[in-house]
Amino acid sequence: MSVLAVLGSTLLDILPIAAIIFSFQYLVIRRPIKRLKQVLSGFGLVLLGLALFLVGLETALFPMGTLMAEQLTSEDFLPAIAQQAERRWHDYYWVYLFAFAIGASTTIAEPALIAVSVKAGEISGGTIDPLMLRIAVALGMAFGITLGTIRIVLGLPLQWFVLAAYVLVIVQTLRSPRSIIPLAFDSGGVTTSTITVPIIAALGLGLATTIPGRDPIIDGFGMIALACLFPIISVMGYAQIAEWRERRGSRRKIPPS
Repeated sequence: MSVLAVLGSTLLDILPIAAIIFSFQYLVIRRPIKRLKQVLSGFGLVLLGLALFLVGLETALFPMGTLMAEQLTSEDFLPAIAQQAERRWHDYYWVYLFAFAIGASTTIAEPALIAVSVKAGEISGGTIDPLMLRIAVALGMAFGITLGTIRIVLGLPLQWFVLAAYVLVIVQTLRSPRSIIPLAFDSGGVTTSTITVPIIAALGLGLATTIPGRDPIIDGFGMIALACLFPIISVMGYAQIAEWRERRGSRRKIPPS
């Protein structure tokens, strides 16, 4: 993939955004843009950054995710089995461990999640700990990706997992503190961003390609759906546990009558 070709395609993608912003600024609001040179230089940096990011995806993250899936599912790496015996789902335990570790680490480093957690901490006046929020989201993401790899290995339909996760989300939404529900749903969205999505997609497609009997189109996709849902569950679960501990602590402080 040529950098210049990606730069040109990225420019075409950004032009409609810039056209809408400048049109509203000059035709609707009818005011000049403050610090126009700074805004234009910012658009230039966005253009360059997106182009380099897309090139990096194609040359590093996608191949690396596929390569890890191929190596972790190779017959030379997996535990030895008897001839003509079928492999069981637990033979791929290294795949599950890698999925959990890569899901947690990429989520912790996700720029969008860092920004949301910092803003949540500022607006809440310190009630929400940004680090604990990121850890809760990372654990949910890691569990969702791990469950997605198990689904691919077993060849089970995606709708079973999504339906069960949505039922759990609905139940938690009815019982969680109202203040945490919007943040939990937003946390599920920001996790599937620039860093996590390419690695998740590459890992899922790599697994579906290397495991016998799996269809990359049917089985390779769907991990991102689970990765969106389980951070919601983990954040609301964290809030529910915190609320329960707070109620329990307040009960202990009340002296007996």
